Amino acid sequence: MSTVYNELYQKNRDYLWNPFTQMKDYLADDPVIIDRAQGRKLMDVEGREYWDGVSSVWLNVHGHRVPELDEAIRKQLDKVSHSTLLGMANVPAILLAEQLVKIAPPGLQKVFYSDSGAEAVEIALKMAFQYWRNIGRPEKNTFLTMKEAYHGDTIGAVSVGAIDMFHSTYTTLLFPSLKLPYPNVYRNPFSVHTPSEVMERSLAQVQDVMAEQCGQLAAVIVEPVQGAGGMVPMPEGYLRELRRLCDDYDVLLIVDEVATGFGRTGKMFACEHDGVTPDILTVAKGITGGYLPIAATLATNRIYDAFYADYDQLKTLYHGHSYTGNQLGCAVALANLELFQSSWLLEHAAHIADHASERLRAFWELDHVGDVRQKGLMIGIELVEDKACAKPYPWQQRTGVKVARRCRELGMLLRPLTDVIVFMPPLATTVEELDAMLDILYRAIVDVTQQI
Repeated sequence: MSTVYNELYQKNRDYLWNPFTQMKDYLADDPVIIDRAQGRKLMDVEGREYWDGVSSVWLNVHGHRVPELDEAIRKQLDKVSHSTLLGMANVPAILLAEQLVKIAPPGLQKVFYSDSGAEAVEIALKMAFQYWRNIGRPEKNTFLTMKEAYHGDTIGAVSVGAIDMFHSTYTTLLFPSLKLPYPNVYRNPFSVHTPSEVMERSLAQVQDVMAEQCGQLAAVIVEPVQGAGGMVPMPEGYLRELRRLCDDYDVLLIVDEVATGFGRTGKMFACEHDGVTPDILTVAKGITGGYLPIAATLATNRIYDAFYADYDQLKTLYHGHSYTGNQLGCAVALANLELFQSSWLLEHAAHIADHASERLRAFWELDHVGDVRQKGLMIGIELVEDKACAKPYPWQQRTGVKVARRCRELGMLLRPLTDVIVFMPPLATTVEELDAMLDILYRAIVDVTQQI
């Protein structure tokens, strides 16, 4: 290792605590230290290049060092980098809110900014909770969520999450929520294996709970594709039926599109696949093309109007962050949305998603690939010890980590979810780049699973 690397490694060890990282393992494994990037590649301080196989954890859209996005930030810097949105406004925040409403599912009319997906979810929960109080229904204060859900790491977001590895430590800090099985076709508690059967059984459980407890249910919160829960797409039509149940039982629907929004599933927003407008929609990650931390919570006028009142009625949504609606972030988000249109990015992403689907057929044939799940450019490959009975590897064996480590040796950076290998390249990836990444991934899976 070079002197530069060794000096930075030492400072990393002495000063930096990395997120979602066991530092003892990390520091023992010659961690990658990124210095720069170009296109779909990241470069470390040693000059090694790596494909960005998970879009820098699911948020990069066009690639790195995109001229149009770089220039949008430079232009905004010449005006103002930040001023508060509390009690005033700014030009990019207003213009971005207009564009978000235009591209969102019809009926979502108001935009509330924050800095991360978890904060967007936290705001959605507070909106839903206070909505019922503001209209005189304070007894509706419970949330229904899905098992293996992940909605972020703030206390409210964790309260509606359900991944034991991430969340169980904090149980005594959390408010209770109702949890039902997600419609996972590969692994579900119903002992059925077709999308229609899984959907029917899952929705029946939802309906039973709503029928019994709708008087206290404030909202259902759901991911159209469970991200951290294993890259699990909903069966087609499930979200549409969930919307119907929410309407029937007067329960709000919150759709968490932090991971799925901005083209990741082949539509601008995943709920478009079922033609659904939620009461509240959360977005982040791809909103700025992966450049700056902007998030948003979109709501219908039904929600907004419950807060619109005279000051002395105390119906204000008392929530906000110092950098809410930051001008630099909003400016680059506007440029990102313009680039979506000018580059026909959704059409391109659909094309390479189809190509990926063809290439993924070969992965199905591997002895230790139990399931391959894909929704647009959200791809999860589940590794199993015994394919015939879907027996997982012992988690202590860390098979997914080993595959990611082998990918790194071959020139691609990934981050698995236990033994689900997540592959989420930038939407602007070319067919040739996609093939190069998939070649690495295939070889890594074979190299690791044949040795175990």
